[in-house]
Amino acid sequence: MSAARKQPRLPIVLYTTPLSGHGHRVRLFLELLGLPYDVRLINMAAGENRRPEFLAKNPFGQVPVIEDGQLVLCDSNAILVYLAKTYGDTSWLPEDAQGAAAVQRWFSLAAGPIAYGPAAARLASVFGARLDVQAAQAIAAKLFDLIEPELASKPFAIGNHPTIADIAAYSYIAHAPEGGVSLAPYPNLRSWLRRIEALPGFVALPSTKPKADLLADAPQRV
Repeated sequence: MSAARKQPRLPIVLYTTPLSGHGHRVRLFLELLGLPYDVRLINMAAGENRRPEFLAKNPFGQVPVIEDGQLVLCDSNAILVYLAKTYGDTSWLPEDAQGAAAVQRWFSLAAGPIAYGPAAARLASVFGARLDVQAAQAIAAKLFDLIEPELASKPFAIGNHPTIADIAAYSYIAHAPEGGVSLAPYPNLRSWLRRIEALPGFVALPSTKPKADLLADAPQRV
């Protein structure tokens, strides 16, 4: 995998929680790029994400947030774009129209059926969020049914090499079983997950167990 083309002057600061799939996207990409970073854990159950000093970084009170020098940036997909354009090479975010559009399509999946499917099912099953877990599981299953045949003809989301499309999609799909969504019927999807996990620098999102005291506010991204 290509090394980062440059390094930040100071370590990038990542504000996240240990079990955040959105935060994991950013941490995974930082690791794949080989960038120095420091993690600042936000205790959302204790309301640290609603304190004025954190709301000054992200008024929505969500993780992840990064600080890169004077820059403060929130939203996991926006952070992936920033890191790819600043420290990666064009393999991570193609500059041609077709490649850029293909990445954007997967970003839309990450913000749509992935968020409302496997991510929401995990929130309900593991963290006790007041969401319709059956509806979320159905969204996840429909999504997996649609992307399973796509991954039969290509090793990664948009082609022959990984991009930030794969990073945006990986975390919540990999942890779909925690929300009661089986990956057993999807061999191509499971092979895709294994290819991401084989990338140099890969770091896993810890598995979870149901703990009500880990639940942050339902609107927050866990």
